[in-house]
Amino acid sequence: MDENTQNHTAVNGEPVPNPAGDRVIVLVGLMGAGKTTVGRRLANRLDIPFVDADAEIEAAAGMTIPEIFAQHGEQHFREGERKVIARLLQQNGGVLATGGGGG
Repeated sequence: MDENTQNHTAVNGEPVPNPAGDRVIVLVGLMGAGKTTVGRRLANRLDIPFVDADAEIEAAAGMTIPEIFAQHGEQHFREGERKVIARLLQQNGGVLATGGGGG
């Protein structure tokens, strides 16, 4: 079984291709639109990894997004955000929920 059929089964129990393949599905929208909620559900349904960009940014910076804005400003945050999202897009498959705006 190859990576595109792994962990995905039809009703009859036969393996079926992962519809995402090795692509990253990116969810973009306004703050509070439900990107994280939908992303987690979609990733669970497809049995692929889910990543929240805001959580990754906070982990990389060692502080919350409002703290990044307060201590370093929006430009610094946006530069870090671009780097983190670029890194996440290089992964093989998954669902990525991007941030919804400001801090």
